[in-house]
Amino acid sequence: MDAIIKRRSVRKYTDQDVPDELIKKILSAAMSSPSAGNEQPWHFIVVKNKEMLKALSNSSPYSKAVCSAPVGIVVCGDLSVEVHKGHWVLDCSAAVENMLIETTFLDLGAVWLGIYPLEDRIDYIKKLFNLPATIIPFAIVPIGYPCAEHKPIDRFQTKRVHNEQW
Repeated sequence: MDAIIKRRSVRKYTDQDVPDELIKKILSAAMSSPSAGNEQPWHFIVVKNKEMLKALSNSSPYSKAVCSAPVGIVVCGDLSVEVHKGHWVLDCSAAVENMLIETTFLDLGAVWLGIYPLEDRIDYIKKLFNLPATIIPFAIVPIGYPCAEHKPIDRFQTKRVHNEQW
């Protein structure tokens, strides 16, 4: 629970590299996510090359954080494995959330940068990585050691909880 409460959107990182074994743990957490019919419709593109990270940072007006990260992971959905149409979005969302929680648990920082459903962002990523037609870029998650400490915030709001009826 601590990693969930501690999780913050981190957009500035130190220059320290993220070891491959930590990246594997983050990807393992992503792949441990629930998925509709156990389809597991995700693919992950791990990017460490500075030029590619710079190119990724141009995918949207909000993706500049990718430039300062030592690693970026592009989360994609695979339509070719879909049995439960449209659920890949939910599945990839769960995978990204697991990545963010594991990243926090490992004392790293990350932020969820949305690509899907905006066509211009999808097209940009598809061209950048020469993705097959059935692979849809969903999100970018830059990961690194945070430049600053982020304090936990209790976001529980009683007014958002409805018992038995609205």
